[in-house]
Parts: sequence; C-alpha cells; structure tokens
Amino acid sequence: QVQLVETGGGLVQPGGSLRLSCAASGFTLDNYAIGWFRQAPEKEREALLCISRTDISTYYTDSVKGRFTISRDNAKNTVYLQLNSLKPEDTAEYYCAAGVGYGSKCPDNRYQYDYWGPGTQVTVSS
Repeated sequence: QVQLVETGGGLVQPGGSLRLSCAASGFTLDNYAIGWFRQAPEKEREALLCISRTDISTYYTDSVKGRFTISRDNAKNTVYLQLNSLKPEDTAEYYCAAGVGYGSKCPDNRYQYDYWGPGTQVTVSS
C-alpha cells in the first residue's frame, strides 16, 4: 500500500524552529519529486517548495525563502522540511506529496502530484 505520513508538527513560539518529516511506505521516495504544502483555515492549499529526484530544490513561494529548506534521506525513505524563524502566519496544516516522472524537475503545481499525506499541524504562537 502506497502511503505518505508527515510527522514533527506541534506548537512553537515565534522565531522558533521545527523539522517536519515525510516518510513513505510501499514505494521508494528517491524515484519521486517531493513537495511540501500548507493550508491554513479557510485558505487555499499553498505550495511551498519541492525537491526533485536529483535533489534540486525549487521554491514555489518567496514567503518561505531563507527560512524553510528541504532535504531527503534516501536510506530512511524520508524527506524533511526544516522550518526556521517561524511566524504566526506560518500556522497551518502541512502536507507532503509525491510526484512521479519529472526527472530533475519539480511539478509545476499541486495538481500534478500523485500521492499525498494526511498532514501535520504546525501552530506558531506565544
């Protein structure tokens, strides 16, 4: 069974950091581009960044540049999202997704991803 599961969310103070994990089962992540997304209440799902099969990172939004980074550990079949300098407006449910067949590139948008995790909540508040 193909499955993605996000972990690592929680409550953090403004300026703090978290590392989210996206673990795969039933398939090998290194064959996929992996993207991270978030969705705040009553807002559309927002694409954040992606790592291609060849470990090229692509930012979908400037709002997280310089604060969020993505990496993968193929031995653990896991992709990470490092969140630094967190702000209250970063509060959202965070999702990872896998897209197949993009080579060294990332999908152009969220509709091109094939598999999704259930999400993990990140709350930034003092």
